[in-house]
This record gives sequence, C-alpha cells and structure tokens, in this order.
Amino acid sequence: MQIIDGKLVSQETRKDIAAQVAALPVDKCGPIGLAVILVGDNPASQVYVRNKINGCAEVGIKSTLIHLPADSAFDEVMTTIKNLNADPDVNGILLQLPVPKHLDEAALLRAIDPAKDVDGCHYVQKGKLWIGEPEVIPCTPYGVMKLLDYYNIELQGKNAVVVGRSNLVGKPLAQLLLDRNATVTICHSRTRDLGEITRRADIVCVAIGVAKFLKADMVKDGAVVIDVGMDRDENGKLCGDVDFANVAEKCSYITPVPGGVGPMTVTMLLQNTVKVYKVQHGLN
Repeated sequence: MQIIDGKLVSQETRKDIAAQVAALPVDKCGPIGLAVILVGDNPASQVYVRNKINGCAEVGIKSTLIHLPADSAFDEVMTTIKNLNADPDVNGILLQLPVPKHLDEAALLRAIDPAKDVDGCHYVQKGKLWIGEPEVIPCTPYGVMKLLDYYNIELQGKNAVVVGRSNLVGKPLAQLLLDRNATVTICHSRTRDLGEITRRADIVCVAIGVAKFLKADMVKDGAVVIDVGMDRDENGKLCGDVDFANVAEKCSYITPVPGGVGPMTVTMLLQNTVKVYKVQHGLN
C-alpha cells in the first residue's frame, strides 16, 4: 500500500508555480493579483481564506482580501464583485463558499467575470469543462488529477467510481476522469447497493462529507482510494470520508486525511490564477 502524499506534491507544485510567476512579464502586463471575498465569520472559511492568502504570498501572487459582514445585503456583495470585475489589477476573483443563507450564492457566482473565475464555478467555465476544452478546472478535482498523475496511476480503461455529485467536486471530477478514458460511475445518497458498485471499482473517489463512510468491505483488493472528505470523528479528530485504518490495508494507493487532497486545493487555485493571467494577456 502506497500513501499518496498531498503535502509533498503540493510543495513541489508550488515551487513550479513560483517559477511561473517569476517568469511573467510584469513590467509589460502588470503584477498578478487575486481577490478573495469572504462574507461573514465562518471559522472554517476563515481558515481556508488564510491558507489561500498565505499560498499567494509563498508563490509571489499579490492577494487582496475583501471581508464583508455576515449581514451584508445581496446588492453590496454584487457591487463588490462588479468592482473587481472592472479592476485591471485583479486577475482572479474567488468568492469563498458557503455564503450566508440569505444571499443567492448561484447568482453571485454567475456575476463573476468568467475570465477571472479561478474556482471554475461560472457556467461558462463549466461548459468548457463539459465539452473537453477546460480553461479553469475546479480546484479540488484539479488537485485529485494532479495526484493521480504524480503517482503515475493509470486511468485509461479503468473502472472509476465517484461517490458524490456536487457541482464543486463530484461532477467535475467525474468529467475529468471520463476525459482520461476511464469508465465512470457517479453514486450518491440515493444509489442502491452502493457497496456492490464500489467493490467493482479500480479507483474510488469519495466526496460526500460523511465521516468514515467508505468501509473496507466496500473496496476491492488493490483499489486506488481518493478521499476528498474533511470531517470530524466521534472523538472530534479530523478524518475523511474513508475509514482509513481499515480500508488502507486493501489498497494499492490511498490518500490520508489530513495531508492528502486538502493541500492540493489551494495549490491548484494558485495555478488557476497564473492560468487566467496568461489568458488575459495572451501569453498562452
């Protein structure tokens, strides 16, 4: 069994991103900038945003945090997005999710200029992904694919099961695997006999937000298991959607939590920011 080390891959990838940033023609095109909008004081969101700001500093991307009160009106957040759309010093815009429940999240995401959408949430970017011509890939699925490639895990012709159908992870990850010639099945909370399906899979990716959901009897010997979950167990300890201690014994490769997919999400956000900068300035 081989542990897929997300920290290692993230560190190596960030070195490459820093080199890409250093090579940008900032004297002609200006510095590269990312704006992050945080609405409210959700503790988890604050941690995620801090990690993104720190990541930008590490690779040389200028970051701006716009922190709005939790009771901000929809029009206030929308105006913030429109101002960033028009700001030539901002190459990438990220709206930290979730936003407070009184706000129309989908409408706010649609308002972001797709050319500055570094999270791949705008329907224009999703459409490009669906037709096999991705420009900006959602960060977590992008990170999963980077890990699979780093460890030279063959995808062509493999049976891949994605457990979870969210717009941020499950659906785009399934599409990326399909584009790499895997045979893909998407499962969810209403899937019947889910264990029967996952047991046939060469690759199982779990992203449903249920602690230790995937058990050893749901995985075949030699499978590759990718855990996208970030949960707390009965003792309050950080864990994933996979019962790691028992499932790991049957796997050829497995991601741990923490230290697996998690570190890759912010790293691929940084890569997406470089990507949109290059597209905006015709550098690709």
